[in-house]
Parts: sequence; C-alpha cells; structure tokens
Amino acid sequence: MPYEPSAAWQYDVPTSGSKRLPPAARYMESLTHQGYGFEAAIADLIDNSIDAGAQNVVVSFLRDEDRLVSLLVIDDGKGMNDDELDVAMTVGGREGYADSALGHFGAGLKAASLSHANALTVVSRTKRSPATGRRWLTARAQADFSCDIVDAKYCQNLIDRYDGVIGWHGTIVRWDGVRSFETIIEGQTDRFLNETIERLETHLGLYLHRFLSREGFHIDIVVEDVRTRDELDHRGIEAIDPFGYRVPGRPGYPRTYTAPVEGVGDVRMSAHIWPPKSPLVAFRGIGALADRQGFYIYRNDRLVQAGGWNGTRSGETHHNLARVAIDLPAQPNEVFSLTVKKDGVNVTPAFARGLEKATDTDGHTFAAYLAESETTYREAARRSTEVHRKEVVPPGKGIDPKLKRVLRDELPELEGEDPITFRWEALPDGTFFDIDREEHVVRLNREFRQAFNGDRRAGSNDAPVLKGLLYLMLEKNFRMGRSSAQRDDEMALWNSVLLSAAQCEIARFETGR
Repeated sequence: MPYEPSAAWQYDVPTSGSKRLPPAARYMESLTHQGYGFEAAIADLIDNSIDAGAQNVVVSFLRDEDRLVSLLVIDDGKGMNDDELDVAMTVGGREGYADSALGHFGAGLKAASLSHANALTVVSRTKRSPATGRRWLTARAQADFSCDIVDAKYCQNLIDRYDGVIGWHGTIVRWDGVRSFETIIEGQTDRFLNETIERLETHLGLYLHRFLSREGFHIDIVVEDVRTRDELDHRGIEAIDPFGYRVPGRPGYPRTYTAPVEGVGDVRMSAHIWPPKSPLVAFRGIGALADRQGFYIYRNDRLVQAGGWNGTRSGETHHNLARVAIDLPAQPNEVFSLTVKKDGVNVTPAFARGLEKATDTDGHTFAAYLAESETTYREAARRSTEVHRKEVVPPGKGIDPKLKRVLRDELPELEGEDPITFRWEALPDGTFFDIDREEHVVRLNREFRQAFNGDRRAGSNDAPVLKGLLYLMLEKNFRMGRSSAQRDDEMALWNSVLLSAAQCEIARFETGR
C-alpha cells in the first residue's frame, strides 16, 4: 500500500524498494581498528584451533638476533582445503557455526590478526588435500579486497618445517609486520619477550582454563631462532582456574543459585567466596581484585568475561572475595549478547530482575550470598595475624612452568625486576654454579647435567628440584645488590657441597649402583 502522509506517528517506516550496497574495500581498514588487545587476538586464533579439534597448539615468536620478525600459531587440527580456506579468509564468510563452536561472528581471524599485523597468511592441509594457503596484505585488501594465493611449494615447506606439531593435518597462521615488534628499542628484545609472554601466559591460562584442564590438550609458547631453528625459550601454558582455591573462604560454599530470567528461563549460577588474603595467582595474579570480583561468564567452556557485575551493582572493595560462574544458555536469546572480541557480555535489565529473585534449593537468596561475602572480607580485614613474605625477584627462563607458577603463588614479586634465568654452561672445574648479578643469570655446570636427567632427554626447563632449591637459596643475592663476605661464603659452601653431591650422582649413574 502506498504511503499516505498523516499527522499520526508512523510506527513502521515505509519503504519503496531495496538495493544492494556491498562494503567498500576500505571496510578492511576498519578491521585494523577493532581494539583487540594482543593477548585477546591470540586467544581468538586459538579458538579456531579448538574448533578444528586441535590437541596441540604452539604460539611461536620468530627471532633473528635482536629482531622479532614474525609470529606463528600452529595447530594439529583437521585443517582446511582450498574452498574452506577461502571461506575462512572472507570477512563474515562463514554463515553458521555448530552449537558447541567457539567461533561466532566469522570475523575473528581477520580482525584479530589485522589489528596487530600488516600481513596475515594462513597455510593449511587436511588428510585428503594438499597444503594450500592464502594471504591478506592490509594495503591491498583496503584497495580492492584482493587476497593472495600462496605458492603451493612454500605451503608444503612451511608445513614440513613444523612437522613436530602438524602430522597429517593442521593449520599455520602467520603474522608479518607485527606493529608492536617494530617498536622494540635495540637491546630490549629479551625484556619485551618476557613481559609479552608473561601476559600471554596469564590470559590464555585464564580464558582457556577449562580446555587446558582437559587431558591431552596443550598450548605452548616458544621463541625460535629463525635461522638455526633452535628453541630459545619454551613454556607450557598452565590452567589458571579463577575458582581454584583449596578451601573456600566460608563454610557452605560454593552454592548454586537459580535466577528466573524472562526470555531465557532458569539461569544457574555457581557462587563462590574466595579465602581472604589468598596468595594464589588465580586470585591475585589475574588483575586488580576490584576488577575481578563478580561474574565469570562462559560460552561453550570458554571464559568470555572475567569479573564485573554487568550493571547490576557497583564494584566495591568488600565484595573482592565474590566470584560467580555462569554458563551462557546454549540457545540464542535477546538477554545475553557476546561482544565481537569475546571479552565481555552485554545483558538486558531482565537479568537484573532475575537476580533479585535468585535462590538456591534451601531458599538462600543471592542477596544473602553477597552479604556473606562482604562479612567474610570485613572479618578478615580486622585480623592482624597475617604473615607477610618478602617480595622477591621473579623466576624466569629455565624453570619448569608448573614450578614457576607455584613460586608465584607463594611469593610476592618485585615490580619491574628482570626475572632470574637458569642456564647450563661450561664452567671451570671445581665450580657447580655461579651467578651474574647484572644479567640476572644463574649458570650451572653442564658437566653435571646428566646427573639430574639420567637417561631422559634434557630440556631448557629440566632439573626442577635443583633449580627450585637454588632459586630459594640464591634469589636474595639478586635482590640485595652488591655481594657481602657472608653471602659469598654461603655460595662457596653451597658450591662445595653441591659439587660433591653431583660427583657422587655421576659415579652412581656410571656404575649402575
């Protein structure tokens, strides 16, 4: 029916036809300004690996002397053939996802990558198709949406280079022209890498902790010499469970509450009260406590929001012990909506109304839970028996990631201090270890390495018992600056005893006794 002017308000906007308006090539430029943090961008790439059924994912920083030249994310998932790769590299190309998939909008691979790199290359192969590849160059994509087809021989060579991860199938995502790499000042590459990898360990360990807790799934971060292919650093990511306390902060918790939410139905919430003053990384090491109180929202076991009350209340210090786990409903709804970067959830007022009515099976209200978390916090604040441990120089390369995590759980770290590295090197006879205070390095005599590894293959993170004990013994020498006669005498004593013990171990190994 044709539109007739009227003084009455028009509730429906009348139309007279339609036309197709495809995006301009400049739309690609908008992908580079999505506000993706570096860690969130890498996590988005790993989501694709998980959706592809990967069991092993490696994030590799490629280093050429003092320069970082590229970044790779390598997985052993099912891979993609030519047609599937074309869809993956098309913005919004995928029209639908399985209910259990972590992918959601069809833009994550492109937006996450081009937010940080000037070139995105994806090389993949399946069991039944050869290696194939595509490349987006930001400059060309912005001009005419042109996507390059990568040379087939190069694709196969790249797959072969990482055959330790990729067997019959898998995918490699390559970033070149990484903008943050180009900001590194000469001589600061080690510091940049350590700080970047530390943040990445924490982010991936937290947001993917349910996957990392599963048997057989692994994420590793390596630093690779691009010329020799030697691993300069290798760290396995450990799960950081935001509910991973040993004993709850209050008896009777966690409690499961059910909130009747209009438009969704019953939403179950697992409410926890952390033990006050916990030193665990899962409590103190994932951000400011005020930011980490509140809702931890999961979508298909992937954490998509780590704290915050979603407008239902303000963050207050006395609620720092309160954390609530929520799994998003499997079916799409208008109450909960995921952000494009998968770093938060928007909710409608229906959720707040449901919280007001939330109870557990005993009739205990969600409001009572908040009151009890506040009481627990205030009671702990009045106690004066807390033992304070001295801040320490953090452990660094050469220490097994699990051991490093425990040390960080137990000991507060000094801010801005370079971590202590452990290395096996050639040392003079009669020396088991020495230290370099300026470089923050503990050097171990590689002549005795076999004594602590036996027939096992030695790796950069080997001998955790030895290194853990030496860290506890020697850390103060890096923290306290210049040496003293007493500390030098202590190190001479430890050197003598450890040297004799290592010689005994070698002798027992050689005689088989």
